Amino acid sequence: MVRVTAQGGTDVTTARVENSWQVKAACRGPQAVVFFPPPHPERKDERAEREQLAKGICASCGVRKPCLDYALELREPHGIWGGLNELERKAVLSRRSGPRAR
Repeated sequence: MVRVTAQGGTDVTTARVENSWQVKAACRGPQAVVFFPPPHPERKDERAEREQLAKGICASCGVRKPCLDYALELREPHGIWGGLNELERKAVLSRRSGPRAR
C-alpha cells in the first residue's frame, strides 16, 4: 500500500500495481488472440496449432517467468500464460503441492 497526498491535502491510500511486467509482454497487441480459445468451438488440431503459435511468442518473451507466476498465483483457468496452457499449469500446481495425505 502507498499513501499519497492528493490535491487539497487529502491523504489517499492506494494499492501499488505489481504487474508492470504486462506492459513488456510479447503477447501484447493483435497477436494476443492466439493466447485464448475463440468464442466458437475449436477442433483439437486447431487448438494445438493456436497453442504452438502462442508458446512460440512466449519462448522469446522477456517476462515469461513473472507471467507464469501471476497465472499460477491467480489459478488462471484460461489461455496460455508464461508458455503453459491450462493443463500444464495445473500439473505445475499439483507438483508444488506435493503428495496428498489419504
